[in-house]
Amino acid sequence: MCDRLFYFEMTKVQIDFGLQRPLDDELMTRIAGAYSVYGIQKIKPTPGGLTVEYDATRLRPAEVHAALTRVGIPAFQK
Repeated sequence: MCDRLFYFEMTKVQIDFGLQRPLDDELMTRIAGAYSVYGIQKIKPTPGGLTVEYDATRLRPAEVHAALTRVGIPAFQK
């Protein structure tokens, strides 16, 4: 039995994205799907875009953008 516990530090980072079209119900459903991406912690709609909070020890900004694109969110990095 292991008598040691390992704690991994998480580095939370926020990044802003613009949207290529207005936020609607379809995009909200796709945003919900983005939570399944390991490392994405929170996605908050903002005027004209999204703020994504993610674990920088797991993802880089380009990977966050790619994850949004994969789930069908037409975002661009501000």
